[in-house]
Parts: sequence; structure tokens; C-alpha cells
Amino acid sequence: MLMYTRRYARLLEIRMIKEVLVVEGKMDVVAIGKAVEADCIITEGFNLKPKALDAIKQAYKKRGIIILTDPDSAGERIRQFLSKRFPDAKHAFVPRDEATANDDIGIEQASPESIRKALEKVRTLDWNPSEIFSGADLIRAGLSGAADASERRARLGARLGIGYANAKTFLLRLNHYGVTREEFEAALAEESES
Repeated sequence: MLMYTRRYARLLEIRMIKEVLVVEGKMDVVAIGKAVEADCIITEGFNLKPKALDAIKQAYKKRGIIILTDPDSAGERIRQFLSKRFPDAKHAFVPRDEATANDDIGIEQASPESIRKALEKVRTLDWNPSEIFSGADLIRAGLSGAADASERRARLGARLGIGYANAKTFLLRLNHYGVTREEFEAALAEESES
């Protein structure tokens, strides 16, 4: 019973999001509304009209923003563009396999639970990255150079809250999003147990 109570309390804490979520489309807002209470700004894809950028800028200054783009290449380009303009923005990642349905990838395909889990693991980009991890770490952990490396990175990225990425981007995220050696090792241990 105690475990249930803690989990329920954790969900209640995240039900109302202080920051404004930056998403790509109207259906993303609908999916988020099923998971949490939050204000959202829609980018309308990579189009990013001046009106949307101004709204993001105002939200960034007043309340902070969380970038929650689709786990695909277009979403990653939008995330990178916004990260440069808004360096203190927070980031949440829904794993690709949890945001895929009907041959479509996007936040609108994610379950409320997946969205809540992503928002529980919000990270901030560090422009002065740590050099904790190297390519050798990825190879040793089977995250690069192995037949199933892509799937392993996807699962580990979900556990760490840094999302799916190719090996080069995954290494950058490990070093830029404040992942500690302890978190990494614990996630690897969980991965090997499952």
C-alpha cells in the first residue's frame, strides 16, 4: 500500500506543470491535456512563425519552458533550434516506442502515462558539458557497434530521460544533460536485469 501511495503522490505533484510546454501540433496539446494540466505553445512544426517565437520568448522569461517535441528527426531539429535561442529551457523526451502508433511518431501518439513519465525526468541542457562519458563507454555497454545497439540506446535513453538518439547524439546527451556515472551504471544494471 505504501508503494501505491508514494506513486500516487508523485503523480499528483506533476499534475500541474508550472512551466509552459513547447510542442509541435494541436493534437500534442490534446494528448498532454489527458496527462497533466499545462499551458502549451504550438510551434506548428519547424515553421516557427514570429508570433510563436515571441510567445515562447515571453513564456521563457516569465515561467520557463519545457521543450517536448516529437521523437523524430524533425522534432530533434526543432529542439536544437529552440535550445540555442533559449539556453535555460528544460527538456523532456517521450521514448520513440511509446510515441508510435498507426505508423505515426509523435507526442500525440503517446499515452498519458508516457507523457507523465517524460515530465518526471525533465533535464536541463548544460552548454559546458561534462566529459564523463566517451565513445568507449558506449562500446563497452553495447550502445555502439553492437547488432542491437540502437534498441539498447532507446531503452537506456528512456530510463535516463534523454530519449532515443544515434550513438553520436546519445553521447552528447549523456554529457550535456547532466547524467552522472552512477545514474548511467544503475540504468545499465536495470537494463541487464530486465
